[in-house]
Amino acid sequence: MDPKDLLPDFSFSDEPAPLDEAELLAISAADATKRTADLPLSTRFTLRSAITPIQGSFLDKNGFIVFARVASEHEVRRVLSEIQGVEQKLINEGITSIYGVPIWLGSGPDGEPFLHRMGFSSLYSDWLDNFVQDPRFEPVRTLIGAQARIGTREKDGVVFNRYMNLPGGLRKDLAWHTDALRDVFYNWKMPGPMLNVGLHFDRIRPTDGGLRLLPGTHKQNTWSTLFSKIHFLTNDDDPREIMVETWPGDLSVHDGRMWHRVKSSPLIGPKSLRRSMYVPYIVDAYQPKDKNSKTKLYMRLFNAIMKTKGALSKRRRRRIQG
Repeated sequence: MDPKDLLPDFSFSDEPAPLDEAELLAISAADATKRTADLPLSTRFTLRSAITPIQGSFLDKNGFIVFARVASEHEVRRVLSEIQGVEQKLINEGITSIYGVPIWLGSGPDGEPFLHRMGFSSLYSDWLDNFVQDPRFEPVRTLIGAQARIGTREKDGVVFNRYMNLPGGLRKDLAWHTDALRDVFYNWKMPGPMLNVGLHFDRIRPTDGGLRLLPGTHKQNTWSTLFSKIHFLTNDDDPREIMVETWPGDLSVHDGRMWHRVKSSPLIGPKSLRRSMYVPYIVDAYQPKDKNSKTKLYMRLFNAIMKTKGALSKRRRRRIQG
């Protein structure tokens, strides 16, 4: 498959303008809460030099927010080009994990190796490493906390995801889950805000699948977090869910304590492609990883599941082709 076939389009007639906040920048928190109650969940915002009262209120109430076109067309293309170069390096050198985080490689539309998930994606790209630390993202950092830092060498680093719907595909969706499960299981209480910061590189409409959220569930209780759904198995449509519609270059923030999933696209092959990159903002004690870092138990389990899916995918592809 020619990588040029995977470049996103940038001409859209259906893109709504971000909310005009010119007269709302200095309103009180109480007034912001009132204004937020009337905003549709599809509202898009402009990332400014500081988070505005309306933006903070919207995120607090709903558990997510979308900032329109934070990355330029040139930057979107450059990110995808850098990822392509890193992917080729991994394949050529037979690298299967980075700092103990497994790389998920499946098969593309033509049977070629195809990257589905990669942690520490900025490790082999100075340009990506500099990009995610650009000063324009400073307001996002302050959402996490005054002491938050970008952990390019911590946790899973900068994670790049690709979803593609293929016959027997390795990763076409991701079932319902919350990122708070581990904390709740061990401590039997909800953790503080767990904000996921993602950049999006494709035009994803409601009919294309994509990120689904249950607004407000970031404030649910412990029982609901554990038992409202079966983590990573329940994948049915929920009448309460909303779809996070994106254009190339959008930046989203969603609270990982809320129920969320990635719905599979009804399209097949390259037309179903959805790409995103998540940047870690960390407030814990500094714990950098290196080449000697071991793979965590839960990650080994997920890696085994993905390898099994990969083997089944190849077997199914052979049956279809044969």
